[in-house]
Amino acid sequence: MAGGAADCQFWQRNLGVQCKAYELEHKRRISVRAASKLLANTLYSYKGMGLSMGTMIAGWDASGPGLYYVDSEGQRTKGKVFSVGSGSLYAYGVLDEGYRWDLAPEEAVELGRRAIYHATFRDAVSGGTVSVYHITEQGWTKVRGDDSADLHDLYYPQGTQHPTTLLPTA
Repeated sequence: MAGGAADCQFWQRNLGVQCKAYELEHKRRISVRAASKLLANTLYSYKGMGLSMGTMIAGWDASGPGLYYVDSEGQRTKGKVFSVGSGSLYAYGVLDEGYRWDLAPEEAVELGRRAIYHATFRDAVSGGTVSVYHITEQGWTKVRGDDSADLHDLYYPQGTQHPTTLLPTA
């Protein structure tokens, strides 16, 4: 989720309320596709009013896994891999290099972790926490929650290994 903190928090809660109302009325959970459409339609009705938000709606329903990108203009896109926010270009660089369709869950978690780390390292407003979730038919699990500074020390234990480190001159 990226954008204005208040917009992100409010619309996430709003979508949760709409999804719960659907579940109570229909006696089943809403599909990922329908939840993303609800959010897109709601946000579209506020188009041009200064909202700032981009998010991924992810889950698993009767159709299998689902992933959608939705933004504050009401744009909605189905996909397999997304990154949102000002640091997303850095994350995409890592994802483009390491993503394969046959990644094992552990490999996917590490790829996501590394992609988010690079976004937070290169982009000052991308936050300082790297959270990775795994979604299956049984639901979601938070797999990792790391501080970006700790990951920097893990990935580059010697500062000189990082590509942004200046090399000593003679």
